[in-house]
Amino acid sequence: MKFLVLRVFFSLAAAFSPLTFAQEPAADMAQLRAEIQQLRSDYEQRITELERRLLAAENRELPSASTPVTPVPQMQGSGRADANSAFNPAIGVILQGQAWNYQHDPSAYQVPGFPLGGEAGPVPEGLSLGEAEINISANVDDWFTAWLTLPVVIEDGETAVEIEEAWIETTGLPGGLALRMGRFYSDIGYQNNTHSHSWDFVDQSLPYQAFLGNQYLDDGLQLRWVAPADLYMELGGEILRGGRYPADGAANSGFGAWSAHARVGGDVGISNYWQAGLSYLSTESLERASGLEDQQLLFTGDSNITIAEFVWKWSPNGNWKQRNFKLQAEYLKRDEKGIYALPGDEDSPWDARDDGWYVQTVYQPKPQWRVGFRYDVLSGSDRAMLFDGTPLQLPASDPSRYSLMADWSHSEFSRVRLQYTRDQSTLIDDRQWGLQYIYSIGAHGAHSF
Repeated sequence: MKFLVLRVFFSLAAAFSPLTFAQEPAADMAQLRAEIQQLRSDYEQRITELERRLLAAENRELPSASTPVTPVPQMQGSGRADANSAFNPAIGVILQGQAWNYQHDPSAYQVPGFPLGGEAGPVPEGLSLGEAEINISANVDDWFTAWLTLPVVIEDGETAVEIEEAWIETTGLPGGLALRMGRFYSDIGYQNNTHSHSWDFVDQSLPYQAFLGNQYLDDGLQLRWVAPADLYMELGGEILRGGRYPADGAANSGFGAWSAHARVGGDVGISNYWQAGLSYLSTESLERASGLEDQQLLFTGDSNITIAEFVWKWSPNGNWKQRNFKLQAEYLKRDEKGIYALPGDEDSPWDARDDGWYVQTVYQPKPQWRVGFRYDVLSGSDRAMLFDGTPLQLPASDPSRYSLMADWSHSEFSRVRLQYTRDQSTLIDDRQWGLQYIYSIGAHGAHSF
């Protein structure tokens, strides 16, 4: 209501300014009109941001949402809502590609003590076509909305179309509740449910690669609740099949994993916003595979992961399009207990408590340019002597990396990124350079905060 009154006031002021200031010099009149126009623009930007946050709290930013919190490469903006309405259903395509150079051969890449599983691993060397992603979304009716993601990938020289995400979500449950059903990225942590084209760096951090296989994607049910309060507060839980890393084998008759999360956030003035959260993932594994293809390690047992997250965002007067800054950090702790089957050996009991963390900052000094820095590290508990000489043996120092990136966006639908990584996670330090492009065509919905 306050903003509506201000809008009316400024409109009347602009309308009657020729009468009120008829005796003022022409230069003073022009200056006053410019100041009124600037005030009106500032308030309209603030109102737009508040409306966006209200929509995020009510809908948790379903794919049909139109206004993003963060700038490109999310490939959406205030104008993309009109584009979405031209598609029924809304159809969008994300095209990615890269050119990557390593100091040492990445074909035998592994992190000692932390065998990688799932989709984790180095970016392909040389020129390569990244994942082409087809997104299809629409409201089913007044109660449900649907989302489908179909990545087109090249595996061993063959082109394949996969189902990455396929879910239905309610839109009309009372009390701030939302139920999601199907295949989706788990809502644990801050980065896990973010699509790769929205990452601030080309690859995932070391803790996400080692503990989650890049990202945890599975079939299941998800229930979320957003509190009806000024302070953003969300609680959620999931029951999952447990068919993918860090779970595997769909234990417990297809109910092999579950998760829970809690998040809070709020404004600090009109230029700052913060969010903090805590997540827990419990999985059971039946012969979960990790490591190199010729040194496959099979794990059977329990793997439980705790994630703490914190994000701080700044943009002057809430106008993120001109300048903005983001600080993002997560801490992951993994407790595993079970049996490892090593190549050529008998089953060996396994009991490990490992952790890792990363911190990254991204600054946009001008509308088209961003620069960023990330530091990520892993740390493991002492292994039993029977794992000496195996990929599970810890190195003398904690695996770590630091990365620098700079990217440029001609528009909200295109981005080119340069990244440098000093990788100290392997037995031999490596320097890596890479170029990446990300382009969006068609419709594409907003991403979460």
